[in-house]
Amino acid sequence: MKVHSLHLYPVKSLAGIQVSHFEMDDFGPKNDRRWMIIDEDRNFVTQRSLPQLARVKTDLSESLVSISIPGEGDFTLQHTNQELRVLVWRDWVLAYSGEAAASLALSRFCGKELRFVYMPNSSFRRVDAERVSEYRRVGFADGFPFLITNTASLEELNGRLEEPVEMRRFRPNIVVEGAAAWHEDRWQKLKVGGQSFAIVKPCSRCVLTTVNPDTGSKDPGLQPLRALSGFRRTPEGVIFGQNAIHEFPGIIHVGDSVTVIESE
Repeated sequence: MKVHSLHLYPVKSLAGIQVSHFEMDDFGPKNDRRWMIIDEDRNFVTQRSLPQLARVKTDLSESLVSISIPGEGDFTLQHTNQELRVLVWRDWVLAYSGEAAASLALSRFCGKELRFVYMPNSSFRRVDAERVSEYRRVGFADGFPFLITNTASLEELNGRLEEPVEMRRFRPNIVVEGAAAWHEDRWQKLKVGGQSFAIVKPCSRCVLTTVNPDTGSKDPGLQPLRALSGFRRTPEGVIFGQNAIHEFPGIIHVGDSVTVIESE
């Protein structure tokens, strides 16, 4: 097995970036989901309620994040020193408010008041303690630093769909090729290149997977979520992919070997 592709998401729920390698720091993939969008109640906003966010492109140069908003132009995200508490799922997290220009442009694009916020190094959001006993942190990702998926599982799923979908629908960080379909369900520990990962939770999927990443519109038939619901429903939810944490900081590359160290 080997790494098929790697992906970063500088802003939670905006378009991702496919990269040849990425560095891992204490948060997970460096610069991954350190930015997020909130509404006027300081609650996080995603493509679940605003699917058009998929059309907002992101770019990353060093640690500077830039975005391109249709009809509004390009902006480099910069944070102010204004601190505020923001809500992501059940966690109230310390964040810095983003500068106004990009937030105002996104608000116009989406037709509601929105704001970009940034998670500084001084903020600590803990990975789910029920799944990970170590005191580990995560950025604004839903719950864990990494999502790992398998190309063969997508191929098997696409065989059940009238219209095939791309892996982008599932927003992974690490895509593995060379494994049998759904073999990832049994993984417990992996080595990717020289880096070790613990698989900590199957990834339950939601309506976000029904958003076309090119058009920013939801599939009227709710595919591929409806198809997955027919054969991938478990006590953990409708599953595609595995959440993971890394053991040490380091770098991984496309093409790195992937070895299962422990499995069920």
